[in-house]
Amino acid sequence: MTEATFLAPGEPVDLDNCAREPIHVPGSVQPRGVLLAVSEPDLVVAHVSENVAHLLGVAVEDALGRPLDATVGARSAAAVRQHVAAWGSLRERNPLQLLVPTPGGDLEVDAVLHRVVSGDTTLLVIELEPATGPRPFSFPNTYQAVRGVVEQLNRAHELTEMYDITAREVRALTGFDRVMVYRFDAEYNGEVVAEARRDDLNAFLGLHYPASDIPPQARALYEKNWVRLISDVAYTPARIVPGIDGRTGLPLDLTHAVLRSVSPIHCEYLGNMGVAASMSISLLRDGRLWGLIACHHYAGPFEPPYGVRAAAEFLGSTLSLRLVARVEEDELADRLASAEVLGRLVENARDEDRPLAQALLDPPSLLDLVPADGAVAQVDGAVLTAGDVPRGVGALLTWVAEQPDDVVVRTALADEEPDLARHVPEVAGVLALRLPDGQSAVWLRREQVHHVDWGGDPHNKAIARREGGTVRLSPRLSFELWRETVRGRSAPWEDRHVRTATELRARLLEVLVLRSRTRLRAAQTVQRSLLPASLPVLDGWSVDARYEPAAGGRVGGDWYDALLLPDGRLAVVVGDVAGHGLEAAAAMGQLRNALRAYLLRGDGPAQVLRGLDHVARWTMPFEMATVVVAVVDPVTGDADVAVAGHPRPVVLHADGRAELVQLPVDRPVGVGSGDPPAGRLHVPAGGALVLYSDGLVDSRATRLRDGLARLRAAVDRTDDPARPLRIDDVLDACREEGSVDDLTLLVLCRDAA
Repeated sequence: MTEATFLAPGEPVDLDNCAREPIHVPGSVQPRGVLLAVSEPDLVVAHVSENVAHLLGVAVEDALGRPLDATVGARSAAAVRQHVAAWGSLRERNPLQLLVPTPGGDLEVDAVLHRVVSGDTTLLVIELEPATGPRPFSFPNTYQAVRGVVEQLNRAHELTEMYDITAREVRALTGFDRVMVYRFDAEYNGEVVAEARRDDLNAFLGLHYPASDIPPQARALYEKNWVRLISDVAYTPARIVPGIDGRTGLPLDLTHAVLRSVSPIHCEYLGNMGVAASMSISLLRDGRLWGLIACHHYAGPFEPPYGVRAAAEFLGSTLSLRLVARVEEDELADRLASAEVLGRLVENARDEDRPLAQALLDPPSLLDLVPADGAVAQVDGAVLTAGDVPRGVGALLTWVAEQPDDVVVRTALADEEPDLARHVPEVAGVLALRLPDGQSAVWLRREQVHHVDWGGDPHNKAIARREGGTVRLSPRLSFELWRETVRGRSAPWEDRHVRTATELRARLLEVLVLRSRTRLRAAQTVQRSLLPASLPVLDGWSVDARYEPAAGGRVGGDWYDALLLPDGRLAVVVGDVAGHGLEAAAAMGQLRNALRAYLLRGDGPAQVLRGLDHVARWTMPFEMATVVVAVVDPVTGDADVAVAGHPRPVVLHADGRAELVQLPVDRPVGVGSGDPPAGRLHVPAGGALVLYSDGLVDSRATRLRDGLARLRAAVDRTDDPARPLRIDDVLDACREEGSVDDLTLLVLCRDAA
C-alpha cells in the first residue's frame, strides 16, 4: 500500500474509509507497556511513549534525547547494548529480561526488540512489558507448553479435527473465554470453523463475517505480525513523542511492534460484540493469510504472559504447517484421481475409430472429470450432450465460440451474461473450453440455492453521532445470526477443476490435430506457437533466433527459447526432440514448459537438465531429446552451461576467432545419467554465443565434423573482428537444400563497447 492511498491527517475514520487508515503508523501504543525508539550504537532515545512516566517514573522530557541509561538504568542499558551486538536477528531472540529501576523499586520487564527504518536511518525499537508468567522464558518452555498439542495435530487426519484440537487447546493454554478458528474464502469473507467457549456464551460456530470486517491493510499486518494482543479494548492510547521524526518528517513505523495501537474502528467493533480483550494468531499458507485463531475475553481486561503468547504463536505456526500439509495431501490425491480420469478420457479420444464427441461423453466422460449437472461436446462436426442439458444450447455454443479466452468460467450467468441467460434460464454456471474452428467442450451447472449464516447483517452500516451534530458510519451493533439466501449462482468452479479442464483442452488440441486431415499444417502451427513470440531486449546484448522445418515442411521437435530470469540473468536454450510430426512437437512443448519452470525456480543449467530428464522418464517414457542450456550474466558475460546429447556451443571471441567450446556432454534427456555435468564459458565484449541444432551441421550429404567446420567458418571474423555477426548470413552459409531434418539457430551477441 502506498502512502498516497492513506487518509489525510486528521480525517475522521468511518466504515467508508477505514480501508485507507494507515494502521501501521498509528502514532500511539497500548498502555500495558512502554515503547522507546533509540539510535544506534549510542542508544539515544529518539521516540518514547508518553506513559513512560506512569510505568517507569521517568518524565518524557527526561527520556527524550538522552542515553537509554536515563530511562532503564545503566545495568539494563548495558544488557540491551550487549544483546544487540551479539545477535543479528533480534526478533528471533525476544524477549530480553531486564530489571528496570522505578520509584517503587526494581521492575522485571520483558524487552521485545526489533529494528525499523526511518528515512535514511535505522532505529532500535524497545518495547517494555511488565513480566508475568513462568520465568525464565525460553524456547524449551514454549515447546513443552504445546508439545502434547503438536502430537495431537500430527495424529489428526481431518481438517475439522485439527480445527477442534486447536480451538480447545489454545483456550486451555491462554485462558480466553472464547477461542475460534476463523477461515477465509477466496474473497476474504470469514467463517468460524471451530470454537471452544465458556458454557454460558452463545455459539459462533458456522457464522460468516464479511471481508470488510478485516480491511486489506489489516490483513497485510497479520501476515507480518503473527500474534496481536489487545489486552483492554477500552484502553486509552499512549501517544508516541514526538509523533513525527524531525529529520525525516515521517511517523514511526510500528508494523512489527507488539504494543502497536489498533484502529479505533476495530476496538469499537469488538466493544459492540461485548469483547473486553482480544488476541489473534495468524494462520498462513505460502506466506499469505489463510485464517486466524481469534481469542475473545468478556469479563474484563486480560493479558496472557509473553511466554503464553509465544507458545500460542508456536501452536499457530504448527497448525499452519499441518494445514498446508493436509491441504497439499488432499490436492495430490485429487490430482492423481483427475490424472487417471484424464488419461483414460484422452486415450479414448485418440481412438480415431470412435467419434470424438462420443469418446468425450462415454464413460469416463467429461462429467467424471469435472462435477457438473450436464455437459456438451461440439467437436468434429457433431454435438452430443450428457446429463441435464436444457434447450437453447445452440446459443450457448455460439457464445462460447465468440469468447476471447480459451477457458471460460461463469458462476452467475444471469448477472454476468444476461443476454445468454435468457436463452438458457436453467443454467447458472458455465465452464467452457474454446477449441479451434468453433468447437468446444462445456460443463453446465444449475442454480444452487444456499443459505449463509452471518454474524449480523453484513450489509448494515450503523450510524453513530459525533459531538457537533455530525454523523459517521460505525460498525454494526447487532451480531445475532442473520441468514442470507443466495440465489442465481451455481456451486463455484474450484481451481483444481479449472486446471484439470485446462489440461484437457491442451490434450484435446493434440487429439484434434491427430484427427485432422491437415495434420501437417496443424502440427506446424502447434510447433511454432510454442516458440517465443518475441525475444528479450537487453542493454548491451542482442539475441536472434531462427527455426526452419525440414524439406517438404515436415515439423520436428526443434525448439529455442530465450528468457530473462528474475535475478537479471538471461537464459538461452536450444533443444531437439527425436522424431517428427505432432508427437515430437507435443513432447517439445511439454519439455520447453518444464524447462522454463525449472529456470524460473532458480535452478542452474545442470539442475534443469536433471529435472528435465526426470520429467521425460516419468511422463514421456518413449521420448528422447537433446538440449543445451546457457545462463548468462549480462554484466560479466560469464555463462553457466550444461549439455545433454546436444552439439556444443560456438563462442565468437573479441579477436574474431570462432571456437567450438570444449564442454562435458551428458546423455540425452530421457536417458540421462542423472548427474549431468556443468560447465562455464565467457562471452567477451564484441563476442557472441551461438547455439544450434544438429540439423544445421549434420546431414546425409555432410559429415558432422565438416558441418561444424562450416559453422565455425560462417561465424569466424578474424579477417575483420568489427564486422557484425548476422544470423541470416550464418544460416545461408550452413543451410542445405533437401535436408531431412529441421534446423534451429540462436545467436546471442554482446556489444563491443
